[in-house]
Amino acid sequence: MGLDPGSRVTGYGVVESHAGEVRYVASGCIRIGDAAFPVRLKRIFDGVSELTALYAPESIAVEQVFMHKNADSALKLGQARGAAICAAMRHGADVYEYAARQVKLALAGTGAADKRQVQHMVKILLAIQGEMPLDASDALAVALCHCQLRQTELRLRRAGL
Repeated sequence: MGLDPGSRVTGYGVVESHAGEVRYVASGCIRIGDAAFPVRLKRIFDGVSELTALYAPESIAVEQVFMHKNADSALKLGQARGAAICAAMRHGADVYEYAARQVKLALAGTGAADKRQVQHMVKILLAIQGEMPLDASDALAVALCHCQLRQTELRLRRAGL
């Protein structure tokens, strides 16, 4: 499962990976709304808890916080990530974190790809038709990045490297 936590919208994407093949399972958004910030954090926690109970993922990949110019936004994002990670850990999933540039590089071949380029690659790799919210495609991108890196690690171990 991949998560793209936000203080107003948290994207999620569920994929199944077996023997190098990745299959789309589900994706969507947890819409948090405009409640007081502590209430929004609880909604993130509850939403991710429901998803982990429903899909029982072995691992959850989460995008790391990207600090731009607004420190307040970065702090809120960090707290949203914390709520999501705590919910994931509560259900026993292993949690992995990836930098946005790492995810973009894994999917689009460049760490400078924009959201639409990443979304396009997600849809191609998972054979998804139609419209998809950017938050959901970002979450699927994190999940795909995780699958690719785990496959590479497995191949290296098999090769004795």
